[in-house]
Amino acid sequence: MKVIIDGITIDVEPGTSILNAARMIGGEIVPPAMCYYSKLEGSGGKCRTCLVKVSKGSEKDPRPMPKLVASCRTTVMDGMEVQNITSPEVKEARKGVVEMLLINHPLDCPVCDQAGECHLQDLSYEHGSEATRYEFERRTFDRIDIGDKIQLHMTRCILCYRCVYVADQLTEKREHGILGRGDASEISTYIEKAIDNDFSGNVIDVCPVGALTDKTFRFKQRVWFSKPVDAHRDCPTCTGKVALWYKGEDVIRVTGRKDVYGEVEDFICNTCRFEKKNTSDWVIEGPRQISNRSVISSNHYEQLAPPPVVRKNLALQAANKEEFERATKH
Repeated sequence: MKVIIDGITIDVEPGTSILNAARMIGGEIVPPAMCYYSKLEGSGGKCRTCLVKVSKGSEKDPRPMPKLVASCRTTVMDGMEVQNITSPEVKEARKGVVEMLLINHPLDCPVCDQAGECHLQDLSYEHGSEATRYEFERRTFDRIDIGDKIQLHMTRCILCYRCVYVADQLTEKREHGILGRGDASEISTYIEKAIDNDFSGNVIDVCPVGALTDKTFRFKQRVWFSKPVDAHRDCPTCTGKVALWYKGEDVIRVTGRKDVYGEVEDFICNTCRFEKKNTSDWVIEGPRQISNRSVISSNHYEQLAPPPVVRKNLALQAANKEEFERATKH
């Protein structure tokens, strides 16, 4: 099917959403998405940040859609024309959505561990308003430890449901979900039961804000002072492909590798995430490539020498490879 987004024409398969069609083009015309996650079935349609204007429905029915639509939930039609950054109506609506998301969100970015990786920060900077009209007291929740490795700070949550989909689709049992309705809705465990399964740590990776954080990493380092390195290991539970975050020669956290849209490429197990924090546990592949739009790239770490322990590991791997090649020749 042929679809035109902000004047750019692209051919896509039937059933493709407008958001994924825009991602195939790439660049600034890709709508922001806080709740959609391509690897989680059923995600999307919650945050409304990806609203776009369909100015032409299709070749058969060229009438425009009467309202703005969520691009993550709307499939393309042949001949459809879509406006994103070229529509003043979309920009104004998106500004209102951001204002709504920030109504109850706390202003604790200076102490939040998600700073530097927070999609809500990026969204508010690119699409938000400079001032707020909200004068009422914000809703607050007590912090909850859901297990010995994960802390839930519900005050920061925007109810994107990503963590719920992860628990539903990666584990055999789910202990947490949405409790309450309306402005009383919250992510919580039933009677504060601990989340305890091999893939529970992935709720941290998919959370777009600082609502679910790694207790083993909290307040240890700002991400833009860390040096992320790609590594892998032979893991019987998951793919073992991770990103190691270094502070000097110490691995201070392990996360899944994320693509340009902040989505995890492969979900990893808790053993890799929480228990393997020695360089000797991993095969180092090299520094991660970070977008120059990210504050993490301000370190220009990819132009610097990796930590000594990483250099030593890479040298050993190279020596072993040469020795193996010489042995196989003879």
